[in-house]
Amino acid sequence: MTLQDIDWTAAERDLNAQGCALLQGLLSPVECEVMAARYDGEGFRSTVVMARHGFGRGEYRYFAYPLPDAVAELRTALYPPLAQIANRWNTALGEPTRYPASHLEYLARCHAAGQTRPTPLLLRYGPGDYNCLHQDLYGEHVFPLQAAILLNEPGHDFEGGEFVLTEQRPRMQSRAEVVPLRQGDAVLFPVHHRPVQGGRGIYRVNLRHGVSRLRSGRRHTLGIIFHDAA
Repeated sequence: MTLQDIDWTAAERDLNAQGCALLQGLLSPVECEVMAARYDGEGFRSTVVMARHGFGRGEYRYFAYPLPDAVAELRTALYPPLAQIANRWNTALGEPTRYPASHLEYLARCHAAGQTRPTPLLLRYGPGDYNCLHQDLYGEHVFPLQAAILLNEPGHDFEGGEFVLTEQRPRMQSRAEVVPLRQGDAVLFPVHHRPVQGGRGIYRVNLRHGVSRLRSGRRHTLGIIFHDAA
């Protein structure tokens, strides 16, 4: 799959129905290997050891500006169709915020509010590592959708480490979704909430995402977040 091959109608349908959408083979195996190898290189603004903050176990590194070309291209190309979905979601929820057509315009909004630090990141997990359920909120301006791309092949490079999404519904028990990713697959999912059609109209459900315990091997993920951090 290339960025031009994405079926955005199907992606929006899946996001509305189950809270996530799978884009199979968004990156090639070679692109995944090149991206994963960046983890040990330069071009990052900070490194976070999850255990030090109670986030889980493992590490992640935030890219610095200027972003690598491949990361910047993904961020720029995925944003416009996701902004259309986000605007429809806000209309359904009765929220006034509307997102501009281009990512450059949206970043200008973030930067004017003091959110100037880039948020795309690489994550690395080893045996026993995991990522606690969380939301990627970095300031006043939060773009409601994000993407994660698996860079290694499950069953070959690692075991375990499933992507997990939980949905907390009002006055109901939480629902969990495990997304079966292969190398190069991307998952689109909400940052914090989404609209759901109920018997009495549309209501808001809150979501969190994480990664289950890695049983063996090494797992890398590229995270694409569209708002910058304060």
